[in-house]
Parts: sequence; structure tokens; C-alpha cells
Amino acid sequence: MGRPTRRAFALAAMSMLAMGSAPAPGHRRAATEMRGMWLATVNNRDWPSRPGLSAAQQRAELLGLLDEAVRVRLNTVMFQVRPTADALWPSPYEPWSQVLTGTQGADPGWDPLGTAVAEAHARGLQLHAWFNPYRIALHADPSKLVASHPARRHPDWVVRFGGRLYYNPGLPQVRAFVQDAMLDAVRTYPVDAVHFDDYFYPYPVAGQTFDDDAAYDAHGGAFPNRAAWRRDNIDRLVRETAARIEAIRPGTQFGISPFGVWRNASSDPRGSDTRALQSYDDIHADTRTWVREGWIDYICPQLYWHLGFAAADYAKLVPWWAEVARGTKTKLYVGEALYRAGDPAQAAAWQDPAELSRHLTLAKEHPEVRGHVFFAAKDVSVDRIGAMARVVADHYRRPAGPPG
Repeated sequence: MGRPTRRAFALAAMSMLAMGSAPAPGHRRAATEMRGMWLATVNNRDWPSRPGLSAAQQRAELLGLLDEAVRVRLNTVMFQVRPTADALWPSPYEPWSQVLTGTQGADPGWDPLGTAVAEAHARGLQLHAWFNPYRIALHADPSKLVASHPARRHPDWVVRFGGRLYYNPGLPQVRAFVQDAMLDAVRTYPVDAVHFDDYFYPYPVAGQTFDDDAAYDAHGGAFPNRAAWRRDNIDRLVRETAARIEAIRPGTQFGISPFGVWRNASSDPRGSDTRALQSYDDIHADTRTWVREGWIDYICPQLYWHLGFAAADYAKLVPWWAEVARGTKTKLYVGEALYRAGDPAQAAAWQDPAELSRHLTLAKEHPEVRGHVFFAAKDVSVDRIGAMARVVADHYRRPAGPPG
């Protein structure tokens, strides 16, 4: 994937036209780097703009977002195709997502994932299929799920927690099923990568306990405590998914975008100089090990904090992650909080259009950082205070292909 291709040159040409500029004679294209955006579908966050649009309207909106990625010289789209144990393709395992029609299980009359792959590739973009492994619903009522939903057929797989429904990661049959459901997309479409975000075990909710007692009693006997068992469950998901991707479609990448803090140095001397939630302890995601052991092709920690933020300073976390990735086969990208830029509810730093551009400038000091991914597509389009335009002007003046 690292070699120039017809698609890559098409991206270059379209980007030059869209931005109204052209390279000087003999000017070479920029070196490869990740320039991505997340395209979130959960709750219709980025797309479709609302449920119930016609197939033609949905398709037009989707292609518009892909065109927007090209316009700002991005090269990769992380497209959320399984937001809540459902599907944006005709899956034999799970129902059609309600974000399309407003009714879970209703056929939208077209194939969003198949279209997205073909149209992204036609534009020189990579398409990373983004899955959420264990989230079933943003509510806690199984009766609201379509009658054929696997969670209704297997109620013993389900845990209610924090007003939501989750599959239980501690059950081997759940781990096998969610892999089958997700990897059907890899088997069916030439996606460039499988992408997970930061949701593994759910984030803590004060006063509530994730009830996996029965699963722990059945499967946790070899572990010193429940937390170690839970981490092993997630480690197994990561390792098994990686192996199955390679078996189904060799060369397809596997990347994860976790919460930006592994552990604080106060908990572990190997941790970062931060005072924040810890993915290792709080959601049982041992992200550092995944990188050091080379289980994934890339990691894209969500460093959604501004320079100088006391609890989790971007300027401290970038070098920490660079050191973790150094000498491994795992590529490091950085997740950027474009959605905060210009939001009046955010800190003063996020009212400055240059904040994100300064992030990229700092990251360039660390060769392990191979690029950036922006959250999210709607914010790339709206660009409230011109923060994305500033990134493009300062850092993306020429097109670049994604890392191979």
C-alpha cells in the first residue's frame, strides 16, 4: 500500500483542483502519512443527517463527506459500520442499523458499506471499517431491539449497565460471535482496515457495577483477580481478531483508537505524567501491551486534550506514546479533537484556530508519529473557527498517501 498507485495520483489531482492550487513544476508529493477522519454513524452523529432519508439522499450525503475528505487532502476515512451491534451492510449476523431508516432491521434499499468502499477507493481514499465490539444499545430495554436480534435470542450474553446494554466480554461464545459479525464485512468487501475505537469494557459509572459474576466464576479461575481476567478477555479479542483478519483477507490492517491514557505514572512508573482515567484499570484495555507485542498494525490514541492541560497534557502524551511505539511494528497515529475547536463550552485554548495546527507541529518532533486522525466528519465540513483550514494551510499543502 505504500507504493504510488493510480488511486493515489487521482487523490493528488482532485485535491489540487479542490483547493485551487497546483504544485510547482517538478514538485514531488509529500511523504506518506496518515491523514484521516472518523465518520461516526451512532445516533446519526455525522451521517446520515437524520434517519429515514431516501437511499438517494443518504448516498448523496455520504459521497459529499468523502469529497470533503479529498478537499482537505485527507487520505483515509474511518467509517463506523457497526455502531450498536447492528450493521450498515446486509449482514447475515445482525440487523440493519436504525440510523438508516429509523427502524432497526429495516432494509434501507442500498448497501452503505459496499458503496463507501467503492467510492472511497475511486477517490484515492482508504476506507477503514470501524466497529464497536460489545455495545448493543444506548438504552437498557432489550424489548426495544428487533425481535430477531442476537441479544434477544441470547439474553444470557447481555449485561445492563449505566442505562445501556452490552455484550459480556467474559463469555467465549460472545467473543466468537462478535468476531464473526464484524469479520463478515472483511470477507465481503475489500476494506483497507478493521478499526476499533475506545469502547471495550464500559467506562465506569459511579455507584454501578458491571455484573459479570457468573462469567467470572465460570472462566476466571486461572487469574489472580477479576481485573486481570477482564484484561485477558480483551487481549484475546485483539489477538484473535488480528489472526482472523489475516486469514480472511491477508494484508488488511487492524488498528485501534483507544482512550489516550494507558496508566498514570502515580499507578505505574511506566505510565504517563497524567492524572486521568486509565484504560488499563478502568476499561481493562492494556493498550501499551498491544503496541509492544505488535498485535495490531496501528494505534491511534485519542489525545483529545489541549497543550498545557494539567490533567492530560497533549505535549506530554505525544512523547510518551512515541516512546511506547519506538522499535515496534505498530504504527502510531494521533487522534485529534477537532470537535472541540470553537465549541463555546470548551476551554479557551479550543477557541484558538491554531491550537490543532500546533499539535501537528509538536508531533513532527517525534518520528514515531506517522500521522493524525480528526474527530469527526461533520466537524471537518463545518470547521466552526477554521481550525481544520489552518491545519491544511500549515501542514497539508501537498497531498500524501497513507503509510504502507
